[in-house]
Amino acid sequence: MVCCGLLTAKKEPVPLKSIEVEVEVKDHVATVTSTLQYENKEKNPIEAVFVFPLPGDAAVCHFSAKVGQTEVVGKVQEKQKAREEYDDALSSGQQAFLLEESEQSPDIFSLSVGSLPPGESASIRLEYVTELAVQADDGLRFCLPAVLNPRYQPQGSEGGSGSGGSAQIVSVPACLVPYSLSFSARVSSPRPVSKVESNCSLDPVQYLNAEHTQATVRLAARHKFDRDVEMLVYYQDSHQPTAVVEAGQTSAQPGSLMGDLAVMLSLYPDFPPVSVASCGEFLFLMDRSGSMDFSMGSGKQAQSRIGSARDTLLLLLKSLPMGCYFNVYSFGSSYEHIFPKSVEYSQKNMEEALKQVEKMNANMGGTEILQPLKHIYSQPCIPSQPRQLFIFTDGEVDNTKQVVDLVKENSGSHRCFSFGIGEGASSALISGVAKEGGGDAQFITGTDRMQLKVMQSLRFSLQPAVVDISVTWDLPKGISVTPLSPPITSLFQGQRSLLYAQLTGESSGVTEGCVTVKYSLAGQPSQNQLHFSLKPTEDSGLTVHRLGARTLIRSLEMKERELRGQSNEGVKEKVVEVSVQSGVSSSFTAFIAVNKGSGEAIQGPLLRRHVPAPKDLHFDMLMCDDEMCIYDVITPCSTEDCCALSSYSQDTDEDEEYEDEDCVDAAPLPSQPPRDPMLQLISVQRASGSWVLEPTLATVLGKTSEEVAKPKPASVNQEVWATILALIWLHGFKMEAQMEWQLLAMKAVSWLQAQKGKTPCLTECVEAGNALLGSKVLKDALGL
Repeated sequence: MVCCGLLTAKKEPVPLKSIEVEVEVKDHVATVTSTLQYENKEKNPIEAVFVFPLPGDAAVCHFSAKVGQTEVVGKVQEKQKAREEYDDALSSGQQAFLLEESEQSPDIFSLSVGSLPPGESASIRLEYVTELAVQADDGLRFCLPAVLNPRYQPQGSEGGSGSGGSAQIVSVPACLVPYSLSFSARVSSPRPVSKVESNCSLDPVQYLNAEHTQATVRLAARHKFDRDVEMLVYYQDSHQPTAVVEAGQTSAQPGSLMGDLAVMLSLYPDFPPVSVASCGEFLFLMDRSGSMDFSMGSGKQAQSRIGSARDTLLLLLKSLPMGCYFNVYSFGSSYEHIFPKSVEYSQKNMEEALKQVEKMNANMGGTEILQPLKHIYSQPCIPSQPRQLFIFTDGEVDNTKQVVDLVKENSGSHRCFSFGIGEGASSALISGVAKEGGGDAQFITGTDRMQLKVMQSLRFSLQPAVVDISVTWDLPKGISVTPLSPPITSLFQGQRSLLYAQLTGESSGVTEGCVTVKYSLAGQPSQNQLHFSLKPTEDSGLTVHRLGARTLIRSLEMKERELRGQSNEGVKEKVVEVSVQSGVSSSFTAFIAVNKGSGEAIQGPLLRRHVPAPKDLHFDMLMCDDEMCIYDVITPCSTEDCCALSSYSQDTDEDEEYEDEDCVDAAPLPSQPPRDPMLQLISVQRASGSWVLEPTLATVLGKTSEEVAKPKPASVNQEVWATILALIWLHGFKMEAQMEWQLLAMKAVSWLQAQKGKTPCLTECVEAGNALLGSKVLKDALGL
């Protein structure tokens, strides 16, 4: 038999032909509809299995299949029952469709399309809703995961394929993905849309009205599948507390989750001014697995992930306050630490740490993050030094839930800030550990500057911990509230907190409610209030109900894992009940759709076909045995080698075009670019915040050592002069990166202010510095 079209290495056709994604963004919530087109070009019926990524916090709420003119809408069932119904349908010659969440990680789903007859096509439609995360620059981030790298399975973990285990991930280099992707988005908000940006090529934004409150955007043709599709939406005056009240489902029973009103509150706490903390234990946990050697982007000057992480650690270590404690851990298949235990921040200890950081390479094998976390949590906390943990990883692990559960178990002793580096980082892992650790999550891809996002998290960590948080509701008589969100455990200035709740009952007359968030900050009690209308918002569908149900489901799932081995059946049953009632999937349920058709059984042996997901080009599996698979290996290769490794080829008789030249963009790793002048300047700053006159400083300033030393006022010592010059250069030539150097500049200013008796002529120094550097920075602008 001669097969046409896209083929596997075993000459088996790939049945998935295209994916069409439509996104509807309303304010900070996105509804995503994906349509997958399948076609069977074989002579026998097939079962197509596709394992793919979704956002870890997505609420999957619709699943349907259309074969010919017949549409079958899926229903949510307990997972084992759904699997049995699917298997029974296939064995009886019927068509069936199954969508289920991985039991190891909520950001991986498996879609099975069963008994697709020869020559038949099927259209699969799935829908989910998700919130857009607030970024450091006030943008709202939507991410369509497209890259699914193999997940590292640690030794002794509960992995494995088959029923009840991990989904089997089949993936190929991104340039060889055998199906197309189209993506379009419609954005609407009460406030004007100022701009829409993306890491992928977009057609120009089209505004739909004069007020710019509605806009559409579309992914440019020929997306290469080499990255997740990230979209950043910017609104004017975006950070405002809001409330959305949504009417219940008319067919649902009053008093039930779907039958009652649901409310979503977006809170942006406004803190009174407080001083930045000058204490704390700062622990940095760095991923050094093989995949961290991958490039951050596709350009020739793109930095490697580990290189960018090293530069970021430099910036972090220079920005720490005097009086704190710190340590640096790194991990791969094993883990290391620079100091046996956390040490006081001093010039000597900082220099030793930076010396070790400079030597860090991505040479430690797999991604065993659980063991170093256990070691960190086994270390006693230092009195009066609040522990802050920073995790840097490309997030490709198979034991996501174990890691998240461990962070939650120790959430009372620290705050956890996480950074997902590169394409395909697990959103469930990165967001999960930050949420349960009371911190903040950031994703860094493509040309993103890691330093900008990390410094926002450092500023959060230096804010005094907000304690004694409580939420009270003031509602009209006759209306009661049932929270769907877990209690708020952390608040940060500029960070959004979302609350979901079910409102039961009716009120005569009063149409407004109020929620009050009370907390204590630096020993001072504070509160923020939000008044909101109880009138349901029009045209919101059931978005708020589904997001609220998803939030409740995730909380219950975590409770079930905490109680595992004890009496937890009631919790699991509650998860299934909420999932089935709301139509939102969970780890214990699945969507099942059966097409009974004409009643005639589909004839012929059923063949299984695995549909590949895109992975980073440099991923390839080195070793796989019964206990462990190590995927974190770089295989630099020429275009020919890379494409030969691929599991996919194409018969030239087919009309569809499929070209390999796209591999060229991603093939061997580029040489590392020279260090940025700003980072060079920062690298020679002392722990106290000061600089000294030395050749590196002069080079960054574009002068010789003699030219730098000559204009120094006679009454000023060299350290003060060097520090003022560094500050003038930062303010005069690097204002666009102020968010990155602001904290270390504040430390420098504090050091200068402590030298007041030795610096009687700061104004003269600033004038001389401006003359030397050709700038016009005012003394007041420096904070002096």
